[in-house]
Amino acid sequence: MALYSEKVMDHFRNPRNVGVIENADGVGEVGNAKCGDIMKMYLKIDGGTITDVKFETFGCGSAIASSSMATEMIKGKPVSEALGLTNKAVAEALDGLPAHKMHCSVLAEEAIKNALKDYYEKNGIKNDI
Repeated sequence: MALYSEKVMDHFRNPRNVGVIENADGVGEVGNAKCGDIMKMYLKIDGGTITDVKFETFGCGSAIASSSMATEMIKGKPVSEALGLTNKAVAEALDGLPAHKMHCSVLAEEAIKNALKDYYEKNGIKNDI
């Protein structure tokens, strides 16, 4: 049995939404000191909808694939829906991650939530993120 699914390998080899959004409405960065993975998410939000999302990830294949999949899952969605994104949903969308790589999907979830928190703070919107 292969360690990684075809979807993980596809998102690792051909990541979607890589890059930086200048003047992003929200930016979130997270890292895991234990494994060295660092993720940064950039959001463009218009009328409560995520119109664009980009990421920069320094890390392993699972971290890159998780970042890529997470951006695909929230692009074009309302902020309220993006807030509900879980690491489990990211891992399932990738057809699973090895147990010792699940922290990568957690980082993707946290990076998005941090970017949304940044957006709320910049706009004076109360939040419980």
